[in-house]
Amino acid sequence: MRHRVHVRKLGRSTPHRFAMYRNLVTSLLEHEQVETTDVKAKEVRRLADRMITLGKRGDLHARRRALRVIRSRDVAAKVFGELADRFRTRAGGYTRVMKTRYRVGDAAPMSLVALLGADEGDLAAAGEKPSGRKRAAKGGGAAKGAKGAEKGAGKAAAKKTAPKKTGGRKSAAAAPKSAPRAKAKSTRSKKGS
Repeated sequence: MRHRVHVRKLGRSTPHRFAMYRNLVTSLLEHEQVETTDVKAKEVRRLADRMITLGKRGDLHARRRALRVIRSRDVAAKVFGELADRFRTRAGGYTRVMKTRYRVGDAAPMSLVALLGADEGDLAAAGEKPSGRKRAAKGGGAAKGAKGAEKGAGKAAAKKTAPKKTGGRKSAAAAPKSAPRAKAKSTRSKKGS
């Protein structure tokens, strides 16, 4: 049983694991995306979100706590400046994990951990989807909506006239019988003979 176990150990000692997380979080905050294994990505997401929350607090104690994890003062300045301003109105969830591929060497599932973009951070705070804003800006949303309604009405009419399919089993008479298979001759030799 793994009750109350919330730490992924990843087959590493504690200092090795913390050093790896610090490196990954620093790289993520510096480059705004990093590709790693799926399990590591989920752990790094927790730490990166915590660092951005500290950046939003902005006091001296938060800066010192962030510098325990972040390995570069330049990256820490970015967290307390640019990233804190970008996510000022967002209440958590500053990163996303997207599954990408399986690694060639050992078939480990890989994921891309990325910070949300400047436009996505603002939209999520306002409660809008990015696709809704693009459609409204283009002005073609009303025309597409009318065409979609016509198609939907046609499909609904077709469903009413189509006969219903039964979900039960086929009867024995309706099921086609397959031809009997010829027995394959055994090519194995018997031990006793």
